[in-house]
Amino acid sequence: MYCKKCGAEISENAQFCPVCGAPVNDSIESTKQTSRKSRLVAAILCWFFGCFGVHKFYVGRVGAGIAMLLTLGGLGIWAFVDFIIILCGNYKDKDGKVLLTWLDQ
Repeated sequence: MYCKKCGAEISENAQFCPVCGAPVNDSIESTKQTSRKSRLVAAILCWFFGCFGVHKFYVGRVGAGIAMLLTLGGLGIWAFVDFIIILCGNYKDKDGKVLLTWLDQ
């Protein structure tokens, strides 16, 4: 099976393309779960400015961003954990949608 957006080969059980993050089926259910924010931008912001919570502000989680700013990202631990979560593809924006696409849509 191939992705309709980028043409990459994907498994039959996949819900999203592992390359571009596009939903495999075009149902409204699957597209509601994907954030429009870029996972690449969030990862870069987290790597360079994670202690200041800039990546939290980027995805709209202002309260968590302020908490990270005041604690310097839990002295870097919270920022590092967020970076790993972003890379694994489980990071969520303020609406609870997962950041899957590496580039903006």
